[in-house]
Amino acid sequence: MAKMPPKNDNGLASTLAAIERARKAPRAAVMPALLKSGDELADAQRSLAESSRDTGALIDSIAVTQPGQSTLPYSQPGGSRVAGETEVIVTAGNTDVRYAHLVEFGTAQAEAQPFFWPAFRLLRLRLQNRLNRAARKAVRDEWNGK
Repeated sequence: MAKMPPKNDNGLASTLAAIERARKAPRAAVMPALLKSGDELADAQRSLAESSRDTGALIDSIAVTQPGQSTLPYSQPGGSRVAGETEVIVTAGNTDVRYAHLVEFGTAQAEAQPFFWPAFRLLRLRLQNRLNRAARKAVRDEWNGK
C-alpha cells in the first residue's frame, strides 16, 4: 500500500501546537515570580507590624503558604485552607497568635495598628505587574519555541 502524501494544512498543526504550549507555559514560569511576590508582601507586612511590637509573636506569625500547603489554623484572613496550584497565601496569626485581626482593626480598648492590608494596597500594583510580565514572557517564549 502506497503512502498518502501529507495534506497541506497551511501551518494549522504547528499553530495549534504553539497555542497549546503557550496555554500551559505561564503556570510553571509564573511560580518564581509568585513566590517572590509572596515573600515581598510578607516582608512589608512585618515592617509595618513593627509599630505594634510587644513580644514579636505577631511579626513572627506572618507566613507565606506555598502551593499545595495548608495555612495555619487561626490565621487571618480566612483560617486554615490549602493553597491552590498557582496560589500563594500570606497570613498573619497561628494557634498562639489569635489576635492579628484585633491589631489590624483595633478594639474598643485599643486603637487599630494596621499592617496587613496597608502593605497589600501599597504593593498590589507592583506584585501584579511582576506576575503579568512573567506570564507574558512565558507565553511569548513558548509561542516562539524557546
